Amino acid sequence: MHSSFAMMETVGSGSYDATDVHFLLRKVDIEPTDVMEKERLIQSRRRHYSEMISQEKAPSDVHKQLYASAMLQNSRRMATDVQALALALDREYNGPSVALVSFVRAGIPLGVLLRRALADLGREAHHYGISIIRDRGIDKIALEAVIEAHGAENIVFVDGWTGKGAISGEVKRSLQGDARFPEQPRLVVLADPCGKAWLSASADDWVIPSGILGATVSGLVSRSIWPTNGGLHGCIVYEHLREHDVTRAFVDKINNLRINVCGIEAATPWSESQRGVLQEAAFGVIHQIAKKLSISDLNHLKPGIAEATRAVLRRVPEHVLVRDKSDNDVQLLMHLAEQAGVQVEEGGASLGPYRAVTVIRSVS
Repeated sequence: MHSSFAMMETVGSGSYDATDVHFLLRKVDIEPTDVMEKERLIQSRRRHYSEMISQEKAPSDVHKQLYASAMLQNSRRMATDVQALALALDREYNGPSVALVSFVRAGIPLGVLLRRALADLGREAHHYGISIIRDRGIDKIALEAVIEAHGAENIVFVDGWTGKGAISGEVKRSLQGDARFPEQPRLVVLADPCGKAWLSASADDWVIPSGILGATVSGLVSRSIWPTNGGLHGCIVYEHLREHDVTRAFVDKINNLRINVCGIEAATPWSESQRGVLQEAAFGVIHQIAKKLSISDLNHLKPGIAEATRAVLRRVPEHVLVRDKSDNDVQLLMHLAEQAGVQVEEGGASLGPYRAVTVIRSVS
């Protein structure tokens, strides 16, 4: 292990194989906050969302079945997209090694798969999970340790997808004025409907299987928690979910499919014109919905299937919009909304590039 990490007390690799990822997070003990109470504290600005966390429950049998359906439906697509992204990174990075820095926790499964794919292409690839928190930025202690070990020029940031680009904006703000990084940070995602990433396999909003489970597909770690006393950002390791953990099975399944895909072309970073078209379409829809529903805080809109699903699981939703109720990719979201007593409306073409949007209820 590089000396940069030797003194850090971290959670290690969670339930991943030790070669797949090193989480640069420390284990914290924190009392869970009730979801409604958490929402009130967030909206009244008395606490930041990253200072609290609610207990994560085991997925229900129906949730597990819908995850299995998503795997049947989209695992091959994910495998193909991972290979296209790995080929692009192999082409774009000329140094001896690539340092994948995945954002906990949506970026972790993709980062693990990219590390394996790059290794198969003969590249030395290292993979770390670090925290980024909206309005508060990247964990600078963790990032500096990776820079010391591998050099900023070899770093690529990884997230699962973009919703409306809040995290890509946070990356940009965190690195602003840091001459070691390019002005357009190298952020890689599987799906980028709002055109805010540097590199994506597509702009489609589709049900990424790892996006519809939480800790049980992401190494049993929670989302990251702000360190009130400084130091590395924290997380909880959810031991109570171990019997439901599909982390390794998920990675192995997608990786085995990827090894057997043929004729895949490397993905290409968005051009400025492509980026502009995607952003205009996405933000047109977001502002239109906000205006129609009299929403002043855009953080109350969670666009994209994965973001919309997580908002129903972790927040207090008011209602859910889907492009088409018969769409296979939104069935889990609709099931969770129904369980939560939340109305689902069909929005059709008015949702633009998104197939789903969750609206957070105003509770403050």
